[in-house]
Amino acid sequence: MAVLNNKKSKVSDKVPSSSMADIAFLLLIFFLVTTTFPKDKGLAIVLPEQAEEVQVSQKNIIHIIIQANGIVDLKRGESPQVQQVRPNDIEGIWRQEVAENDNLIAAVKTHPDAPYKFMLDVLDALHIAGAERISLQVLEG
Repeated sequence: MAVLNNKKSKVSDKVPSSSMADIAFLLLIFFLVTTTFPKDKGLAIVLPEQAEEVQVSQKNIIHIIIQANGIVDLKRGESPQVQQVRPNDIEGIWRQEVAENDNLIAAVKTHPDAPYKFMLDVLDALHIAGAERISLQVLEG
């Protein structure tokens, strides 16, 4: 005769939590190891080793004044004449001016209330045009 086992297995309604901490730490380690962080983006400007003041003739300077509203005022040397341009016009103007004067320096002056984007647009245009001598200043007054 066969004896039947009348025991019923009980089904637990609880989630086993004994290995939850192990799984959490494994997931944490996995994500820490596989995550890649983007490199810092910034301006690719090489600054001089030592700061020294050099007297430069005004005929070798083109003043690029970035106003708070995004308009760029262009002034050549000591000339009182001011030309208003857009930031993307700087590239063509720089190429034309540097063709006439190889010693040209771009003096970029930014209004303190101007958004950072306006200065970046001007610096990008100068970089595309091949400008290597750039002076960065904050517009005073």
